[in-house]
Amino acid sequence: AARHLADAKVGCDASAMQIRHVMSSHPVRIAPGASLHEAAEVFAESDASVLMVADGDGRLVGVLSEGDLIRAMLPDLEAIRGAGGSLLDALRVFVEHGAQLAERPITPYLITQPITVAPGDHVAMVATILMQRMIHRLPVVDDGILVGTVSRSDVCRAVLRAKTTIQTNAAGE
Repeated sequence: AARHLADAKVGCDASAMQIRHVMSSHPVRIAPGASLHEAAEVFAESDASVLMVADGDGRLVGVLSEGDLIRAMLPDLEAIRGAGGSLLDALRVFVEHGAQLAERPITPYLITQPITVAPGDHVAMVATILMQRMIHRLPVVDDGILVGTVSRSDVCRAVLRAKTTIQTNAAGE
């Protein structure tokens, strides 16, 4: 007879659900002195949606998202109207505005006090933060040093892995 999963005696190792076991330990990072152009290149080459900004000692300085970069390059509505107002005009102004800002430092566009998590934090807590704050990726910091990142997909993988473990343990009884 089949048993419901809720009725099975299942041991769940809480330490296996720590961020250290699901995080990416090689975050896409950039130096604090980088330019907007350099950041755009890193975004394009890495396919990342957020860059961790860390100094030479690995200390987290801030976070730069693709959205922050695009907002920095977007011209205002008046500039688009002044250029003619068409979609083609808007594109031209966007490219020109981006080119004018290319060598500016990323520093003014950083989130300098991002929400961070620690390697020992539980996946469920991090999942809650990601969903409540509508964030896709968080820096993982240990004593101020950037040691990784954790994303929504990392959390999904952890849950799937735990489900498989629970089902395997339940079937073995």
